[in-house]
Amino acid sequence: MFETITYEVTDRVAVITMNRPDKFNAFTERMHKEIIEALKQAQKDEEVRCILFTGAGRAFNAGQDLGDVIGQEVDFGGFLRERYNPMVLQFQKTEKPIVAAINGVAAGAGMSVALACDLRVISAKASLVNAFVNIGLVPDSGGCYFLPRIVGLGKALELAMLGEKITADEAYRIGLVNQVLPAEDFAEQALAYARKLASLPTKAIGLIKRTMYKGLQMDLEQTLEYEAYAQEIAGKTADHKEGVTAFIEKRAPFFTGQ
Repeated sequence: MFETITYEVTDRVAVITMNRPDKFNAFTERMHKEIIEALKQAQKDEEVRCILFTGAGRAFNAGQDLGDVIGQEVDFGGFLRERYNPMVLQFQKTEKPIVAAINGVAAGAGMSVALACDLRVISAKASLVNAFVNIGLVPDSGGCYFLPRIVGLGKALELAMLGEKITADEAYRIGLVNQVLPAEDFAEQALAYARKLASLPTKAIGLIKRTMYKGLQMDLEQTLEYEAYAQEIAGKTADHKEGVTAFIEKRAPFFTGQ
């Protein structure tokens, strides 16, 4: 079904793997479209309760494949609006937890897309590079939105202006990633992390995701109102009822994602 990615569902986790290892999984127009389609497919599939987004081979993603645009007069604004922006927005629209499993270098737009995921785990041997400034460009694909919100404005400006490599340990220290995992069994541990999320109340997590991202753009009064709206929906789910019942019965809950 896909040419530039692979898509597999295992243990309620949809694993989307960028699959151009010979090109360090660099983005092409086809890859953008396939990632959007895979995210939509995972959203529709009730079996899927978490999405793990990663890369094949030694890299997570090296950014734009320049071979895909070489010889063209590129309209950078139009290029982003047509190719990258719809993909980044789809990460946000997908109301299931998305974990970026950063298996190798994530550079340029590859780093930005990792930031567009909800959570990030990184191999101890991997790194990130906000490489745009090194070719005289501005962070895009959500880089200027997510980075300051994750690490704070001062650190975000430093990373964007200097364009230096960020090691896995430094990424964890500044809050850029959630966990550093051993390189030796990175894929297995990243999947275990996703499985844990897949065992939780999926609809509640989707509402948490939606409400927090909306809250970034709203004042306190608006956020309080939206929390009330989201809680009204969550309170009617089967998983809420199961959670309360399990608490009363003093047992571990068994959530179904409904």
